[in-house]
Amino acid sequence: MAVFDFLKKGPVAPAETKASATGPVIAYRGSGRVVWGPRDTVNLTKNGFTGNPVGFRAVKLIAEAAAALPLVLQDTFQRYETHPVLDLVTRPNPAQGRAELLEALFGQVLLSGNGYVEAVGGDVGVPMELHVLRSDRMSLVPGADGWPVAYDYTVGARKHRFNIGEGLSPICHVRTFHPQDDHYGLSPMQAAASALDVHNSATAWSKALLDNAARPSGAIVYSGSDGQGTLTPDQYDRLLNEMEAHHIGARNAGRPMLLEGGLDWKPMGFSPSDMEFQKTKEAAAREIATAFGVPPMLLGIPGDATYANYQEANRAFYRLTVLPLASKVAATLSHWLSGFAGETVTLKPDLDQVPALAAERDQQWARVTQADFLTNDEKRSLLGLPPLTPPTEETDDE
Repeated sequence: MAVFDFLKKGPVAPAETKASATGPVIAYRGSGRVVWGPRDTVNLTKNGFTGNPVGFRAVKLIAEAAAALPLVLQDTFQRYETHPVLDLVTRPNPAQGRAELLEALFGQVLLSGNGYVEAVGGDVGVPMELHVLRSDRMSLVPGADGWPVAYDYTVGARKHRFNIGEGLSPICHVRTFHPQDDHYGLSPMQAAASALDVHNSATAWSKALLDNAARPSGAIVYSGSDGQGTLTPDQYDRLLNEMEAHHIGARNAGRPMLLEGGLDWKPMGFSPSDMEFQKTKEAAAREIATAFGVPPMLLGIPGDATYANYQEANRAFYRLTVLPLASKVAATLSHWLSGFAGETVTLKPDLDQVPALAAERDQQWARVTQADFLTNDEKRSLLGLPPLTPPTEETDDE
């Protein structure tokens, strides 16, 4: 009767395995696709950042601009000139300053959609150091309820686990919005992956065209004097050697071809103008810039008439791309560091020190200053400043 015991016990729960919920998604996403390149972080970084000038410049432009923004630290009533959190962000570790650490963090977010910051030391109070970890080496470990319980950092065969179940988390996870993933963010590089493939293929096609005498391929037709249309093996090998030595490669571009003994050149294929090759490459470059939120004018892509001038494009770049990203990352970092500091502090960009927004800030200051129906605290709130410190008891007595 033991064989029927399973009817009494009910369904048996499967053995719990700690693995990323998105692992199968990443594995199946590229299966069966032979046209487009892989969509994992390592290949996207290789093809879209280190191997593509448009993607490289877009990521560098955003990361450097966001990292260069001046940051201020304040709480409900005051803006700090000195504070342990501000000191930590200013010099996060011996090898990096604030701009270097933030540039690495913004770069990881742009390339993978995820950024990870590790807190080192400081069992009590603010950590002693902050380090940015590579996103392609980090994997999230979800618990039974779906919430993260740990992060695994893997380098080769070695793995280190950061447990986040109890106390303050040693890892700050910054992620972008992803509509189909509960644990990982969606990067602009993934959205621009198809355009990156087109742009890289166009570049490879252009290089191959230059390597083949800077003209489309063709055919050498042989017609013998006696009607025989076949070359002897020696003639065939000699013709190939002559073509490779004197008519292939950029240095041989434009060299006239000497054909003898019934040989005739028949060009084949489309010319670059017929394929509108340059327009295709520029269109792909514009799509890459659009995915990252960089005006094509700032990347030197021709044909952009969206903005009246470079100054307008630069202002839109800061307002629509740099500031949202910098504000999101600063808010996540300040919330995480507030737990270590034991008090709620806010880290945010200082808009009054951004040259690209100087005209807008001047206009806002003028409007707020002239609003006589607002109190001083309301005016300061509109300008992003903390309210005035409440008067002390000594001031009241006087």
